[in-house]
Amino acid sequence: MKRTTMSLFGVAAALAAATGVAAVAAPGGGAGAAPQSGTRLPVQRSALLCPAPTSSEVAETAYTAFAPPGAGAGADAKKGTAQLQPTGTVADSSGNPAGKGGKNAGKGKDAKKGSTTDSGSGQVVPPPDTKPVVPLQEAGKPVTATTDSADAPALAGSADGALAPGWTVQQTTTVSAGTGRGLLGLSCTAPDTQFWFPGVSTDSGRTDYVHLTNPDPTPAVVDLEMRGKDGPLASAGGEDITVPPHTTVPVLLSTLTGTPTANAALHVTARAGRVGAAVQANDAKGGSDWLPPAADPAATAVLPGIPADATDVQLVAVAPGDSDADLKVQLATPTGLITPAGVDTLHVKSGMTASVDLKDVTKGEAGSLVLTPSDSGSAAPVAAALQVTRGKGDNQEMAFIPATRAIEARGSVADNRAKGSTLSLVAPEKGKDAKVKVTASAGTGGGTPVSKTYTVKGGTTLAVQPPQPQGLKGSYALTVEPQQGSGPVYASRMLALPQGQVPAFTIQPLPDDRGSVVVPTAGQDLSLLTK
Repeated sequence: MKRTTMSLFGVAAALAAATGVAAVAAPGGGAGAAPQSGTRLPVQRSALLCPAPTSSEVAETAYTAFAPPGAGAGADAKKGTAQLQPTGTVADSSGNPAGKGGKNAGKGKDAKKGSTTDSGSGQVVPPPDTKPVVPLQEAGKPVTATTDSADAPALAGSADGALAPGWTVQQTTTVSAGTGRGLLGLSCTAPDTQFWFPGVSTDSGRTDYVHLTNPDPTPAVVDLEMRGKDGPLASAGGEDITVPPHTTVPVLLSTLTGTPTANAALHVTARAGRVGAAVQANDAKGGSDWLPPAADPAATAVLPGIPADATDVQLVAVAPGDSDADLKVQLATPTGLITPAGVDTLHVKSGMTASVDLKDVTKGEAGSLVLTPSDSGSAAPVAAALQVTRGKGDNQEMAFIPATRAIEARGSVADNRAKGSTLSLVAPEKGKDAKVKVTASAGTGGGTPVSKTYTVKGGTTLAVQPPQPQGLKGSYALTVEPQQGSGPVYASRMLALPQGQVPAFTIQPLPDDRGSVVVPTAGQDLSLLTK
């Protein structure tokens, strides 16, 4: 969120769309007093949505919830609630989730009422259990819960009071066998009205679903549009998808176009209401993982945390605006910015996607991709993501790194383990070092928090084994906070949990948690009554 002072209505609208409602103060002031500078206050309510984890019979999912301590203010600093509730699922008349046999689920004349029909418009299947999931009792101490159910539902919930600022939930699923085997991880997303997913595919061997979840008591109406290297892909079923209240709708992307397409981009737009969205990608050869939405399209993009042992890295970018984008492609290594061999620029045509295979670009050293306009006079916005592969042949596994927001004040990620966690920090601007404080929380089963400060030289990536709480029991959360005078910093966390010879892993970006908002001061101006 930009550190600018907005109008009171602008603050309320932006916050409602992003993380909830902020506390608003109206300082005293005489009639006609000029507005003073704004005050940054913690949000008082936030919302998160977690998609249904998997339909595999050989999977186990862990949910870990966390809220950083010290975010609350005033007398209610220790008060607050935070929990998730199971949602219903829209299915066809045979009970198949949308896209798994009912591509028109959520559509039809009665869909806006969320009714149960046998006409192909879809029926709402209630969750198997309605108990709250991972309710938090206090900030600073994560809680966890697990399930091995093949019909585990999507989750929707909210946090308020002292638990609202920075509330995060990690969903980690281990699938031990089958075409979807591997490790799937996702930081549950906040509801919004539009999302970009570069890197989706309907090509042979790939099965991608977008999961749309409505947290509100009114229906949401969603349009899905896919873009390829030649522009928009023909779609017969991507418009007017109704997501009933407190319900999730999974849609198989191959039902949106008759042409198999790799390296595509999906645009999700809610024309009414708001939804949470995430793409579950399943590759017959490379395993499966969640593709979270990329940061909003911008002239520059930072994709942090490519593993040192990556065997293949595929970049996909889309230019959603009216102008072509010409991008300089650089890799932020541990020692500085370099140009990958043979790939110094990338041209992305307006309304289309462009992709490039960077192969084993990191060459044994962790890095981050930095995309900037190749011409200072050209700044067309782009959205971008990486598909990263570790291992080879039958023993390979994939994960995704979308472009992410810089951490301005704080970012957190839950479900870190005693072994397998790697934190990547990148300061993308040469000459602007980043100084960050990294705090390991208490463990879910016990332990004492520990903090450590790192300095990341401008133009470099620093990949470290993060600090662990003393006496760790269970899993723990990491919180990254740039220090006073720090240059821009971006971050991601890799969790690696090998499955035999398969290097199963997942990567979650750490964007700023938007746990606070600038609220402008307000004063009375009675002179308006005389105008």
